[in-house]
Amino acid sequence: MQRYLPVLKRARLFSGVAEDEISAMLACLNARLRRYGRGAYVLREGEPLRDIPLVVEGSLHIQRDDYWGNRSILGQIGAGEMFGEAYAAPEGQPLLNDVVAVEDSAVLFFDVNRIFTTCPSACRFHAAVIRNLFFAVSEKNRTLVRKLSHMSQRSTREKLLSYLSEEAKRQGSARFSLPFNRQQLADFLSVNRSAMSSELGKMRDEGLLRFDRNRFELL
Repeated sequence: MQRYLPVLKRARLFSGVAEDEISAMLACLNARLRRYGRGAYVLREGEPLRDIPLVVEGSLHIQRDDYWGNRSILGQIGAGEMFGEAYAAPEGQPLLNDVVAVEDSAVLFFDVNRIFTTCPSACRFHAAVIRNLFFAVSEKNRTLVRKLSHMSQRSTREKLLSYLSEEAKRQGSARFSLPFNRQQLADFLSVNRSAMSSELGKMRDEGLLRFDRNRFELL
């Protein structure tokens, strides 16, 4: 796991914790590393979650399929990011969504009991990890609010403009890249792919934006 220490140092969960302290805490938190190939399910809907998972390599999609196979992408999780915090509990809470590897990925699972219980060695950064977990949950809630603001728009164009505007502001530039291909973007915004592609073409012709695959520029 030593190769992933630089990623863990950047992770919100270990904010303010020295790299050598993180290495010592991996055993304290009963960290287990698991690898997944592209397209593999990391977690499935209905499974109980008793751990805090953190991606250390690759990326994952949190998604949900309805009875007819229509897919919605609820979020993308990259290296250094956690997921499933809202479900993690000592008794385990069943997941409402699937978590799937978008590419070859590696995930560390931390025992939630170990996180909320002071370890026998009383490592001095344990309290910081608990505090960071609380702040991470707060940040995730704000992310969900932003997604809801996109979804609340009435038309496909309004949803696209809302999301693209947010990404431009988040990345600090009118030129930016999205973490989704066309189908994934349509699934994320819960719109028809053909209708979305048509709307993007119209906005390009109207001089609102330029794009090449997942690279966009707002004009």
